[in-house]
Amino acid sequence: LDSRLNGLWTTCPRSPHSSPRCLCAFAPRRYMGAVGSSRVMCDNVPGLVSRQRQLCQRHPEAMRSIGLGVAEWTAECQHQFRQHRWNCNTLHRDRSLFGRVLLRSSQESAFVYAISSAGVVFAITRACSQGELKSCSCDPKKKGSAKDNKGHFDWGGCSDNVDYGVKFARAFVDAKERKGKDARALMNLHNNRAGRKAVKRFLKQECKCHGVSGSCTLRTCWLAMADFRKTGDYLWRKYNGAIQVVMNQDGTGFTVANKKFKKPTKNDLVYFESSPDYCIRDRDIGSLGTAGRVCNQTSHGMDSCEVMCCGRGYDTSRINRMTKCECKFHWCCAVRCQDCLEVVDIHTCKAPKSAGWIAQT
Repeated sequence: LDSRLNGLWTTCPRSPHSSPRCLCAFAPRRYMGAVGSSRVMCDNVPGLVSRQRQLCQRHPEAMRSIGLGVAEWTAECQHQFRQHRWNCNTLHRDRSLFGRVLLRSSQESAFVYAISSAGVVFAITRACSQGELKSCSCDPKKKGSAKDNKGHFDWGGCSDNVDYGVKFARAFVDAKERKGKDARALMNLHNNRAGRKAVKRFLKQECKCHGVSGSCTLRTCWLAMADFRKTGDYLWRKYNGAIQVVMNQDGTGFTVANKKFKKPTKNDLVYFESSPDYCIRDRDIGSLGTAGRVCNQTSHGMDSCEVMCCGRGYDTSRINRMTKCECKFHWCCAVRCQDCLEVVDIHTCKAPKSAGWIAQT
């Protein structure tokens, strides 16, 4: 495994029942069932540094929670890039989840590190609140009375212990990067932190009223994480505004590559290298190209046939599909629809003249 890749995203060995999104580092249940030992399970995960292995052995139940979160943040990444040439696609036969794309210090790598770090925080915090981890529970600091713009209230319920989630994610996810002193390690650490901060940004206070007829003479409140989509949308905006940087001369931090841009904050995503165009299959950069991708003939955005197909043109095919139609609301309370046959045109990008993998010279 390349030392620049985070060992967390190493894919599992192939099996008839395995998913390409399943990651060995986050799949302890499989090893636990086979050997009955968290030590053996963690020793069989490739790519972990000693600190990660220690945490894995000490908190095997946390690894299970993170394993469930991997599919969640991967799906969020794919949602955010669904209309782009690189669509956060996972590679079935590659040792890393996204292949060689992460070897490049690009905006896409910055986003992946941020969203995955955020995903670990989200998964661990949720597991704490659901009582699935021995090492944490609800936020212990949210006790007693407090006051907000609506008046006084009592802390109650189960506030999400996001501080524990951030602490665990920082210790586990950052462990490998802290062993490196190069520019890429600093970039990954910065983007990891931006992802963790994004989850905390969307904590929301929820309350329940108590009193006669809901008079709210007493309120009980707690803090809860927002849906992970809010974090994904926020990091997507940060991706679009990501700042290209270069290392300081003393190697301790970044300066902007273009002096016209502002210095990155702790919330911004940073990258070193410009992104490839992802138009054609290129093994060296891990690009699958856009041949066969569905495009939007009427769009003027990134999903347009002109942009998505990189000027190669597109093929149009007419298909029949069933849709719900003539929906009516029936009192009370159902919506009933009919099944209608719809004929639609699907546009897919043409392949380049040489459709196989190429290697840049």
